Amino acid sequence: MYFTSSPFWLQWLYPTLTWHKNRKEKYVYLTFDDGPVPVVTPYVLNTLEKFDALATFFCIGENVCKYPNIFKDVLAKGHRVGNHTFNHLKGWNTPDQEFLENIEKCSEAVHSNLFRPPYGRISKVQIRKVKNMFPEMEIVMWDVLSGDFDRNISLEKCTRNVLKNVKNGSIIVFHDSEKAFARLEHTLPIVLKELQLQGYGFKML
Repeated sequence: MYFTSSPFWLQWLYPTLTWHKNRKEKYVYLTFDDGPVPVVTPYVLNTLEKFDALATFFCIGENVCKYPNIFKDVLAKGHRVGNHTFNHLKGWNTPDQEFLENIEKCSEAVHSNLFRPPYGRISKVQIRKVKNMFPEMEIVMWDVLSGDFDRNISLEKCTRNVLKNVKNGSIIVFHDSEKAFARLEHTLPIVLKELQLQGYGFKML
């Protein structure tokens, strides 16, 4: 089970995390998790370029090391990157020290003060320890989840998940991963076109 729109009570429970940006400005913040990988990340970069859209890519350190040229392309096209751990570790299932070390290992490849916990799973103790270890680190969540990782939803449902929940300042999650590609390939250009028609601009975090 997952929420396509982050509920208020969850945001209230974790007030030090970034869930959205300024609600008064007609911008949205596109984010892509789990890359970089061949085919999918280049597709995302090309699609964003067609709509003159900038985004933030939360990268897995292991993938950055495997595909350094794709990672360089992300930066060369003016996008921002964030830390998504080295091995895509779920905080709830990982000892705190191991989790911190994995974030630090990723930071050697991904130089950024942005961090997103894989699966959005991080404990309050881990939040405190991350902020102690990396004082400048901003832990970024989201308020709109496309669900593109879910093979059980239709292409149309994935698109609706975004368009029905988006509002000013929304942080939207997609995944530039092989698992998500079928839904991402369908949904991303539709979302970009519709949001552009609605007058939204696209910013990096």
